[in-house]
Amino acid sequence: MRLLGTAALLGMVAGSAHADTMPQLQFANPLLVSQVVWGAIIFAGFYWLVSRVGLPQVDAALAHRAQTIGAELDAARASKQAADAAVAELTEARRVAYVQSQAAIASATASAKAAAAAHAEAVNARLDQQLAESEARIGQTRSAAMASLGDIASGTAEAVFVRLTGLTPDSSRIGSAVSAILAERGHAIQTTADLA
Repeated sequence: MRLLGTAALLGMVAGSAHADTMPQLQFANPLLVSQVVWGAIIFAGFYWLVSRVGLPQVDAALAHRAQTIGAELDAARASKQAADAAVAELTEARRVAYVQSQAAIASATASAKAAAAAHAEAVNARLDQQLAESEARIGQTRSAAMASLGDIASGTAEAVFVRLTGLTPDSSRIGSAVSAILAERGHAIQTTADLA
């Protein structure tokens, strides 16, 4: 019993000391009650203001931002798809252009070779024709020279005979002698040309 009395006494002393040092915990004080009531009213008003005015604006701003970001992401995806399609189209166009250019180069090379071969063949044919014509002219000139050689040789032989002897020679004998010699030499020249 003595122990209980001492505990109660200590509790009272502690309670009075607690109440003396912390007046905000004195619920019997009417000022404390009014502060609690006004705090609750202010808190309720602040809560209503925040929940009805502030948070919807924040929510609307966040929704608008999410919508803007989503639209920009969609636009970025569409731009990336368009860029990928453009790159694929450009790659295909480059491939087709390369194939066409290679085909054009091959065709131009083949045409140039064919044209060069045709030109060379035409030039060779023209040169062969000119060579044949030249050989024919040379042959005609040689035949003409050989034909006139008998007359020149006969005339020269008559002139030498007249100069050496002072007599007039028999033209038919000189002509037949010159013809025989030319025939013999012409046969020898022709044989040499055949051997060459």
